[in-house]
Amino acid sequence: MTSADPPLNYLSAFRDGALAASLAEAIQKAALARPRYAFMEFCGGHTHAIARHGLVDLLPASVRMIHGPGCPVCVLPIGRLDMALDLALSQPGLILCAYGDCLRVPASGGRSLFQARAQGADVRMVYSPTDALALARTHPDRQVVFLAIGFETTTPPTAVVIRAAAQAGHANFSVLCNHVLTPPAMDAILAEAPGGAGLDGLVGPGHVSTVTGSGAYEAVSRRHGKPVVIAGFEPLDILQAVLMLLRQVNAGRAEVENEFTRGVTAAGNRRAQALMEEVFSLRDTFEWRGLGEIPRSALGIHPRYARWDAEARFSLPYRPVADAKACECGAILRGEKGPTDCRIFGTACTPETPVGACMVSAEGACAAHFHYGRFRPAPVAAAGA
Repeated sequence: MTSADPPLNYLSAFRDGALAASLAEAIQKAALARPRYAFMEFCGGHTHAIARHGLVDLLPASVRMIHGPGCPVCVLPIGRLDMALDLALSQPGLILCAYGDCLRVPASGGRSLFQARAQGADVRMVYSPTDALALARTHPDRQVVFLAIGFETTTPPTAVVIRAAAQAGHANFSVLCNHVLTPPAMDAILAEAPGGAGLDGLVGPGHVSTVTGSGAYEAVSRRHGKPVVIAGFEPLDILQAVLMLLRQVNAGRAEVENEFTRGVTAAGNRRAQALMEEVFSLRDTFEWRGLGEIPRSALGIHPRYARWDAEARFSLPYRPVADAKACECGAILRGEKGPTDCRIFGTACTPETPVGACMVSAEGACAAHFHYGRFRPAPVAAAGA
């Protein structure tokens, strides 16, 4: 690259209108082969990108995009939120740190971490696990607990701070671990969720795959005979991924393909994977909101770092709690319903007064539809009809 070359602008390059129109035309032609296609974008980041850029308007009516469970805040069950709330309220002097979205998610009885703070609990919003560890360093006389959530994307940073706390001997720091894994959730959607068999393919998550690598989905694709195309988050990324899925389905193929080659490799981030293996171990089972108990789908803190495990330190019990009866988050996370199928969407449940997690999170399907209003809701059960 010379000084005469124009500066690289990845944002504009992947939002080029002419290229989008060309991809839309190719999708229209490819979609003529069958009367209907149903593709699930697993990641909530893709759900918001599709809504924000109005991409459904570029797709033929025969191509349905169905949102999946890939929102870390959304899949956290109420029982795990209750665990954090009870800890914050019951331990004098304890500082509970959490990401911003977690503070507003309704727990049992309509409680939230924001309300716990109003009741006197020291609940603080942090931008990263390192912020929580910094608080532990500056308040050595107080217990500091980080409420860790997320898929494989946010797991390595949590591992970093646990190891750093261990190396520095910060005995007043611990982590309430709720990290979950993407492939088992995909497997559950395709194998157990009602209507899952109606899906023709999956748009694989981009950020998660930078850590796991594209190879993480090979077994799922092979087991269920469904193609997976990993995609970036710009409009052209998603349109290209849809076209790749269409071509696979039309050709009778079911393979893992990588559209997001500028960020994802086959092997992923080996250093991050090694760190995760050192600090965490697989849980036998874990409850997901909307999906129920999924075997070997989440991570707990390895016994070698048990001193920094908040569940062990404070002997925290887990009690399953059902979602509010009026909330349809479970069905929405399974792809069985669209946000507007929920009778309280936009009325009793809004971003200002959320009843369920899907309306709170920056990656929630209900929040995406409320803010952008660009969905054509399509139950999975109708796919292929």
